[in-house]
Amino acid sequence: MSLFSAVARFLKPAFKPTPPPDPALRKMLAWAREQVDPTLRAAGNFDKRLTQPLAHAIDYCAGLIDALPGSVAIDHRAFADDPLVHALFATADDIRQMLGRSQAVRDFLASPASWQADHFHALLVARRQEKTQLGMKRVGDVIENDVPLRLLFFSDQTLIEPHCELESLCQRLRHRALESLFQTFQAHLDALRQERDGLSAESAAERSHLTVLRGAADGPAHAVHTRHLTEVDLRLRAAIASLLPDPLLDALGDFLLAPEAALRLAPFSVSVDRLGIICQPGDNANVQTLSFPELSSRDQRRHLVMLARVNRAEAAEAVAAVRDQQRRFALI
Repeated sequence: MSLFSAVARFLKPAFKPTPPPDPALRKMLAWAREQVDPTLRAAGNFDKRLTQPLAHAIDYCAGLIDALPGSVAIDHRAFADDPLVHALFATADDIRQMLGRSQAVRDFLASPASWQADHFHALLVARRQEKTQLGMKRVGDVIENDVPLRLLFFSDQTLIEPHCELESLCQRLRHRALESLFQTFQAHLDALRQERDGLSAESAAERSHLTVLRGAADGPAHAVHTRHLTEVDLRLRAAIASLLPDPLLDALGDFLLAPEAALRLAPFSVSVDRLGIICQPGDNANVQTLSFPELSSRDQRRHLVMLARVNRAEAAEAVAAVRDQQRRFALI
């Protein structure tokens, strides 16, 4: 064997081609190409450079959805029996109001797919809130009045993506989580463009001001504005460079490799009594510790998220009741 053949044989594993992505990932790459800003489509080797980051983001979104608790029954009985459901709604009638006013539930019940089962699943989202009010509190054997009490309550209860099959719902939620990541990156891209446009306007204003000061080129004001124009132009060139296709695709890849900065679940626990007053664990027999995950996304607000199970007949009754209420108000 010649020396050249021996060296080529030794180096051959290093030049082994990367296997192509599987069909499912190729489909997602095609989807990603449609989702991204048109500027990124001009970058070279789009699929090759985005394969690993996209696969990582897909796995991350799947892990998020798989970590959701549920499916938890949301109905009048659960309001009485489940401490978390009891905390989520002020009254049992609020469950009916949520179901009846939900456009997603209305659309789902109007479709033939809703008749596949006697119940359906959905993602329940709500915002955790606290307020302080004065009330009575037992301290040992003494009842104290006008004691500041922290009250836990929830608002903006919403059902998302109703579906008869839980696995189909989870699959849709995984896709929506991935969509959220791409929307977050697009918002970042829009912010970069706004910064570039602002710097461009600032540069033009400085040049106009220097034109006015041309007669005093040796003056201190001219020197100050010249330095400022130089700084602005440097930042403007950097902003323009960051918006070129290749740097943008690199930035998207880095973003998808660290998606927890834009979309994450955080566990939360709180102990409350049946009135929603926040207590210390073990304060009395009526104190329950509630544990649930909160989702942080693009707007940085935290929302309780859980998989909910709803009786289809109860949801239909709620929709009919709310529509009847709306007709009555319209007549009045």
